[in-house]
Amino acid sequence: MRLTATLPFTCLLGLSLLSGCLTSRDARIESSYSYRGRFRHYRTYGFLTGNGLTADSTRLSEALRDAIKQRLRLQGYKYSRRNPDLMVSYKLFEGDMRFPGFVQEDITHWVKNNEAENEETPEEQRHAYQPTRMLMLDGTLMVTLIDTRTDNAIWNGYASGVTVPEGIRGEYVLVRSVRSIFDRYRIFTENYFTGGNLEGALNGPAVGEPGAPGVAPTPTESPR
Repeated sequence: MRLTATLPFTCLLGLSLLSGCLTSRDARIESSYSYRGRFRHYRTYGFLTGNGLTADSTRLSEALRDAIKQRLRLQGYKYSRRNPDLMVSYKLFEGDMRFPGFVQEDITHWVKNNEAENEETPEEQRHAYQPTRMLMLDGTLMVTLIDTRTDNAIWNGYASGVTVPEGIRGEYVLVRSVRSIFDRYRIFTENYFTGGNLEGALNGPAVGEPGAPGVAPTPTESPR
């Protein structure tokens, strides 16, 4: 079983100020990834155009794109309009939603200790997916990363409790949600740290608060 691009897809103020600008209760953050993801090799990204927010040019959509660009830049990725390694898609769902997911170890641990699977990977060496259903309440922002070479969705991140109010507060909510989602994707580009040390890129020390401008987010282990 593998994730494909047909899975449901689904700057303002300093990020330190945004910590108090979400909804009244903490959002639930979840993520899942494909064992076919070539996470060691991605360098560039672009945005997938389509319906909804991805095709919108309003301030909310622009704030969301800017937040994603800022976070990926901090992790060493470069925005490219031509032939990017990854395409980014995002979508905002209203109300309660159930999403398919998997019980998996933290992605940084998997990338550090494993190679991407492909058609030639022996059956006994392939990782088995353990499906689960995730209940996301009160609105969900979903961000998907798609490998442009294989056209497969290789990572999904979700934030629930994303109720977007009118005006600039709505922009705060979306930016904060993006930061929380990408806290589950602590994959830096291979040459991000001096010397191109992959292990350092995945587990290198942080230089302050995660997500702050010019500061690399600190890798942390997520529960299985």
